[in-house]
Amino acid sequence: MSSTRLQASSGLKRPTWHSIDWAGCYRQVRSLQRRIVQAVQRGAWRKVKRLSYLLVHSFAARALAVRRVTENKGKKTPGVDGVLWDSPEKKAATVTRIGRWRKYQPQPLKRIVIPKKNGKQRRLSIPTMEDRARQAVYLQALQPIAETQADPNS
Repeated sequence: MSSTRLQASSGLKRPTWHSIDWAGCYRQVRSLQRRIVQAVQRGAWRKVKRLSYLLVHSFAARALAVRRVTENKGKKTPGVDGVLWDSPEKKAATVTRIGRWRKYQPQPLKRIVIPKKNGKQRRLSIPTMEDRARQAVYLQALQPIAETQADPNS
């Protein structure tokens, strides 16, 4: 019998969170990142741009970005909107929602002040969960470029 797990590049509109093939998602993102690194090393910047676009708009990258944001230390810290993604249904809906880039405007940051050890205070700005997920998607595309272009002796 075949399983009903979603492929990394599934075109289904509403995937369920627990049916996502995470190994396939990691494999697809890693493959695109490897191709980006190879294009950067060859100096094929048009190819880098197209591969980055493909990675940012892929289902696998969006799913991994939502997973990264919702399964980390700051997962209980909402932004200005106060929204948390604490259920599998909310996470799955978000994977679909962050794929829509048209007319997207980032929300304002939540500003808080935290005390430092020396008695002074430090300002901290917290983005919304959706903005964090979108930033995580872009990080997946920009990190291979930055790593390739970084100083080799650092």
